[in-house]
Amino acid sequence: MTMNYSRVVRVSAWYDLIVTAGFATPWTYALLHDTLSEAGTALGLGGFPPLDPLQSLYATLMGSVVVIWALLRILRPLPIHGLFDGFARVLFSAWLAYALGHGVSGILWGFLAVEVTFGLLQLVPWTRRVTEWPSSVCATES
Repeated sequence: MTMNYSRVVRVSAWYDLIVTAGFATPWTYALLHDTLSEAGTALGLGGFPPLDPLQSLYATLMGSVVVIWALLRILRPLPIHGLFDGFARVLFSAWLAYALGHGVSGILWGFLAVEVTFGLLQLVPWTRRVTEWPSSVCATES
């Protein structure tokens, strides 16, 4: 893979770090929840349901894991990390689309667009034949 691919892996990681850092603690999640809900309401896209402890638990679990995953990809933007991140983005996209299909705030459309974009950017290069890739594709160092 090329340096451009490593750059995509790193840029997607920075995006994840910036966007999900607010989900990493219950206190920052409460602020982010209210801000996103107000933005959705102001834009006519709908707000979020009231904050509750179980919702906060799941949001902070997701935020904590994604922040750590983002830091790994920032420090080591290996091609294999891009492949797994691409798969994760397919899952995130599926669950975002499911939620949107069930009437949640339309503010999630922006997140879905970014997930699909980074997913494609990280998965499409892997569709080439394995014999065309250099042996360093799954190397442990960048």
